[in-house]
Amino acid sequence: MTRPKSKYEIFREQTKIILYGTNTFWGRLFDLVLLGLILLSVILVMLDTVEGINSKYHSQLLICEWIITVFFTIEYILRIIAIQKPLRYVFSFYGIIDLLAILPMYMSIFFPGTSILTIVRILRFLRLFKILHIPQISHQSFQLKEALQASKEKILVFIYFVIISAIIIGALMYVVEGRESGFTSIPVGIYWAIVTLTTVGYGDISPATPLGQFLASLVMIMGYGIIAVPTGIVTAEFAKSSLKGNAVSTKNTCKKCNAQLHFDNAKYCHECGTELTKN
Repeated sequence: MTRPKSKYEIFREQTKIILYGTNTFWGRLFDLVLLGLILLSVILVMLDTVEGINSKYHSQLLICEWIITVFFTIEYILRIIAIQKPLRYVFSFYGIIDLLAILPMYMSIFFPGTSILTIVRILRFLRLFKILHIPQISHQSFQLKEALQASKEKILVFIYFVIISAIIIGALMYVVEGRESGFTSIPVGIYWAIVTLTTVGYGDISPATPLGQFLASLVMIMGYGIIAVPTGIVTAEFAKSSLKGNAVSTKNTCKKCNAQLHFDNAKYCHECGTELTKN
């Protein structure tokens, strides 16, 4: 004979359905309310930085921020209580974001000004993809995640190369240009190299000697390649991931134009548009 569930267990189950049940009515309603509060909170933080609005409505904005923070705090605690393994949520991606969303307001009690960091609540909008449950979006986000994970090692090696290049270039510019041109130290030279390699070009420091200008020209040309490399790496992996999900097959031959090489999940011919029939 099974023992009847306690009120606490029933409360946990109902809370779990609301907080984690994106397919239920109450779960979706709660998520939509949550997204609305996140958006409102971000708008309040931005308005608080506008001098005219801050001087008139600072107290009202602060009260609203605290109300939203208390709501998020209760939600965070309930999420921990509702699941069987709370630590899985606490140390998960969304769990860390949820914690970061509430910490700045409490930190502002001891460190005035840190409340502005509540702008990180915008990261909670990433839940939108889970809430919408649109297959196309879910599929594309999965492919992008897979591409980033596959290209992680290559990008790390590339960044390692860029850092070494920036250090060498910065040291060379310090030797060639010297303090007269603003290159007062090797770290300053490295700063200039990073700014130039990334094609940002603030213009606060610039070479004056012919050799320095020649080196700067080479660095600028390198910069265009540096921008293209990580983009190419991720794009290539994304293409591979797309091909995995849409494997090309020669089995589905169009009966009208005899075109081949259609995707396995293709419904229509890519040449004439005729509906394909599975062979």
